[in-house]
Amino acid sequence: MGDRAPTRPVRVRAGRLLLLLPLALMALIATTDILAPADIHLGPLLVVAPAITAAFAGPRATAAIGALSVVTLVTIGAARGVLTTENLEVQIASLVLIGAFIVVFAGVQERRDVELDRARTVSEATQRVLLRPLPTRAGPLRLASEYYAATVGAHIGGDLYAAARTQHGTRLVIGDVRGKGLETLGDAALLLGAFHAAAHRQSPLPDLAASLEDSVSWGLAEVAASDEGMGADIGERFVTAAIVDILDERPLLQLINCGHPPPLLLHEGRAAFLEMPQQCPPLGLGLGPGPAVANYPVTEFRFERGDVLLLYTDGLIEARDGDGRFYPLQERVEALASAHGTGGQDGEGSGKGNGGEDGSRNGNSGGVAAAGPLSPAELMRRLTEDLQQHLGGPVQDDTAMIAVVRADDERSATG
Repeated sequence: MGDRAPTRPVRVRAGRLLLLLPLALMALIATTDILAPADIHLGPLLVVAPAITAAFAGPRATAAIGALSVVTLVTIGAARGVLTTENLEVQIASLVLIGAFIVVFAGVQERRDVELDRARTVSEATQRVLLRPLPTRAGPLRLASEYYAATVGAHIGGDLYAAARTQHGTRLVIGDVRGKGLETLGDAALLLGAFHAAAHRQSPLPDLAASLEDSVSWGLAEVAASDEGMGADIGERFVTAAIVDILDERPLLQLINCGHPPPLLLHEGRAAFLEMPQQCPPLGLGLGPGPAVANYPVTEFRFERGDVLLLYTDGLIEARDGDGRFYPLQERVEALASAHGTGGQDGEGSGKGNGGEDGSRNGNSGGVAAAGPLSPAELMRRLTEDLQQHLGGPVQDDTAMIAVVRADDERSATG
């Protein structure tokens, strides 16, 4: 989810060390000015000390350095015998005035930093509420997830995912809220709440999809009807989603795709998109007359032991490199799996391949079986590193990913 900000004690210690810089500059300027010829005056340069301090310290430390710079200027004037001259008096007054402005600026900056820290805390708390951590084990499945927000410093965005256990298997949803502004968080919360409320029921997958459609449509209608609603762009707000039901006792997964990018299935080293013969419209657009569940056809796919299922949002496949080329997901997942199978280091154990840490990317699907299935955590790590190399910079859109592996034996499934 990104690196956390340094703790306050670390920042305080770093700030104290940095205070040595303006102190050293004041000592250097004072010594040079005292030893310089009479027609050379370096005292005005002392303003750099509080200016530098304001870049990393608060208003109190900046005021202290500013006061010390004034004392240093007075000391220079006394040492050179010009303490009562009009020129030095003007320099002292100017230094005091500029120092005061710098202290005010430092106070404004500190207040802004406090507000950003509070916003970051609220963002993290909101993320924990909206995006509950996925379990690493769910029956015979192992799971891992990643989320990257496009907004710098943010921890949440318009993408979402969730998981729920039933008597017969595990249900997953991954989605992408379309719209503008912070109202997407409300839409995400609405869908996630509806999923957590309905997914545990033993109803068929089409019933779950219909329930989610009703909840999203109702929520958007409420927004449109409210006094503060964005009725003008309500037609642009919807949620694409892939809803998956993975059975415990049978090597099958059931999929309903509501306008979402197709999941990717890795089987024996070969990756393939799970294309639907009939794709449903995104949630929240309405499906017209007729029985609701009939509008959500289910497609079944084989999901055997050792297979890897990757669910993702369009931020992954729409990531562009410096030349404008999209991220080749299918090709890269196969390459990452091949590297693992030929001797790469697994996230939960060492593979027994013939290559080095990454192995040779020879596309030999048999190598995957030799090293064991690629763990979800390891796939997330390798895929994230590969995506960052492709982009050469930060993500350009919110990106969410879920990796699911059906464990190859009961011992690995139960831990």
